[in-house]
Amino acid sequence: MPELPEVETVRKGLEKLLNNFYIQRIEVLKERSIASVGGSRIFISNIQNNYLGNWERRGKYLIGALISKNKIRTGYLVVHLRMTGQFKLLEKKIEPCPHTRVRFFENNSKELRFVDIRNFGQMWYVPSSKSVSEIVSGIKRLGPEPFSPAFNSIYLEAYLKKKTRSIKSALLDQKTVAGVGNIYADETLFEAGINPKTESRTLKSCELKRLCKSLVKVLNISIGEGGTTFSDFRDLEGINGNYGGKAWVYRRGGKSCRKCGEKILREKLCGRSTHWCPNCQK
Repeated sequence: MPELPEVETVRKGLEKLLNNFYIQRIEVLKERSIASVGGSRIFISNIQNNYLGNWERRGKYLIGALISKNKIRTGYLVVHLRMTGQFKLLEKKIEPCPHTRVRFFENNSKELRFVDIRNFGQMWYVPSSKSVSEIVSGIKRLGPEPFSPAFNSIYLEAYLKKKTRSIKSALLDQKTVAGVGNIYADETLFEAGINPKTESRTLKSCELKRLCKSLVKVLNISIGEGGTTFSDFRDLEGINGNYGGKAWVYRRGGKSCRKCGEKILREKLCGRSTHWCPNCQK
């Protein structure tokens, strides 16, 4: 599943390449891709004949402003890519592949296409009279953004003080911090020198400070590399993310640690494959 760096890469691409894309027509090829009330009929009628304005990100959600011809904000287009969702911007007519779910047309040739192999991705129309979190309930449950002042060691210490679950499990919980998934949880814990099995409530203040600093560092590096591509992720121009080749532990089970030479371990924790170095993360 795309995590914060991949979603941020897509957000940047949408903002850079669409440049006030005017939606003349929409085709919904898979009804389940539309999650907002009223289904595709309401979705299409409210989003057509609007420009796509600036894009924001909240956790793993993309939020695009809808702007009328009179330059009035009419609402928002909200998207969650889930496991395999991706956007493609097409400048000429190309027949849709079987995994095409939603098509936004600016004119006869320019098209923003949403392709989703697993078909778990979702879209919402949010009217300007409502807040995004009123319509998209998942946003209400998100913890602070990793780059925000609200995410710090004091917050983490208070939040985790009674949590008996592993710190790996805590990082995967979007209520703890928004946007982190399996890749960056493993990479952050390696950078911070913390064993993923450590009980959350036992972490010391100095370790939590390292954890916060490491998460921001790892995410910034990955955003700079355009995210990670291990399977399906591509940006709007079809380019792979480059962080995967630089990962310290993720998907390196059985290989030598790039810091100390110890064998990287791989084990299922909280239902997810987890990778760590037993020497660097004691």
